[in-house]
Amino acid sequence: MKTDVMISGGGIGGLTLGLKLARRGVRVIVVERLTKKPVTYKGELLQPKSMQIFDGLGIYAEVVERGHEIGVLDMLELTSSLAVRDQSFMDYRVLPGKYNAAYMVHHEELKELLLETARRLENFHYLGGTAVKSIEENTATVKRGKETLAITADFFVGAEGRASVTRQAMGMKIKQTEYNHHFLTVSFPRAESFTEGQIISTYNRFLGLFPLPDDQVRSVYLIPPGDYKELKDKPISHFHKLYTDLAPGMDGYVQKIEDWKRIQLMIPVMYHAPFYVKDNKAIIGDAAHAVHPMAGEGMNMAIQDADILGELVADMLAQGGVDTANLGFYEEVRFKRAEHILQLSHLAALAYSFSFKPVSFLRTRTFDRMEEDPILHFKQMLNISGLGIWKENVRDRFIQGGLMPIRQKTLEEELKELKYFSPEDDYPWKREGFK
Repeated sequence: MKTDVMISGGGIGGLTLGLKLARRGVRVIVVERLTKKPVTYKGELLQPKSMQIFDGLGIYAEVVERGHEIGVLDMLELTSSLAVRDQSFMDYRVLPGKYNAAYMVHHEELKELLLETARRLENFHYLGGTAVKSIEENTATVKRGKETLAITADFFVGAEGRASVTRQAMGMKIKQTEYNHHFLTVSFPRAESFTEGQIISTYNRFLGLFPLPDDQVRSVYLIPPGDYKELKDKPISHFHKLYTDLAPGMDGYVQKIEDWKRIQLMIPVMYHAPFYVKDNKAIIGDAAHAVHPMAGEGMNMAIQDADILGELVADMLAQGGVDTANLGFYEEVRFKRAEHILQLSHLAALAYSFSFKPVSFLRTRTFDRMEEDPILHFKQMLNISGLGIWKENVRDRFIQGGLMPIRQKTLEEELKELKYFSPEDDYPWKREGFK
């Protein structure tokens, strides 16, 4: 079999890349090992930049139809007696323009939409139940059942996740950071009136609630490492109480979880590959970087990788060139952006990692001042959204710490939009030209 691009991995990142390439007339084969829905939890929160990318791919309306819009994240800090001590908000609506909300979408529904859309294009081919065994120069060896196939391609992209065959073929090793906490995650019914995201914490507890379509809610609950086995030995009513203590509005709903089998353990790690490109191979998504799930950025980073790499490879092939040195544009754009998100998520994780009341106090004050200072609020939401990067400076840190007064000046919409990534920022080779 011969193609222009072979993608190893048919998750959200791989399918986004495959769809983008096929729309540009590039011949692409996506090789996916799994044939059934995975049992492990996968990302469901789509940030504004991902929605912008899906708009460019012509599926924005379908994603919105299948999703639940989240405009605000409600941050509640409770006392030891579980009374509300403080409340602040993270508001996507401070972002100007069309893409000023996040969307919760069932992961498998999003995959199905991407795959169905891509399959309508004659340049797109999908091999399910097929494992990539090795990649050497311009040939990949894949196995489907007892059949072994050879796929030749100009470019190979690894979108396989943490255990990446492509990354191994690039001779790369990664070192991951582990955290002092794990998460329980499960979805269950919610009240129809519960429509915005909510993060509830005390000095030693954390619960995140994110509404899904069909009156469902995705939840994440922080636990110390090693507690999962001990918790599973307790009656399921103990789990229910962990939730209803912090979120009384979940009473009567979380009880729909009738046994521990539906509750998954999620172990957060962080790593960043030292490079994304080698010869005619590139990696995207979790093959390139793993992020702490606090801000729900992992899936979005894969989508954004796919957008930049897809545009680049399509432009290269459209101009009749396969000079692999030009793949460096992808790494140039995405490495720094991914590093920024990794650090933001890491800092957010640290804010909830230590069970001390002074940490809770500092966290609350920081979030309050970020909400009240219009520039800080916009910076926070811009960085989370993926639409741009505006790093905090020394003054921002002093304001967060209460050492300087909160600014009252708001930013004009035009000034905010200047902080968005421009097409030239996303696709610099269109300005600079290929080598």
